[in-house]
Amino acid sequence: MTAPMPLTMLPEGKGCRIREVRAGKELKRRLIEMGFTPSSSVRLIGCERGNLLINVNGARYALGKGMAMKIMVEPDSLEGVELG
Repeated sequence: MTAPMPLTMLPEGKGCRIREVRAGKELKRRLIEMGFTPSSSVRLIGCERGNLLINVNGARYALGKGMAMKIMVEPDSLEGVELG
């Protein structure tokens, strides 16, 4: 098992799985409602205007870098699988 890293460190186009969300109660609740839960599949689509464009479980979101730093991820064992 590899050490978790912040979502901001993920190379563009790479897939990963969420390991944990290290945020306060309200932000953590908000991210969970959006689908950022442990074991969820995530892919970094790109970066636009300082925001990270993320695909999580088939839905696309733009997250600020501060918010993305609180999402800890690990490389996806399903790296070759298209997530949407």
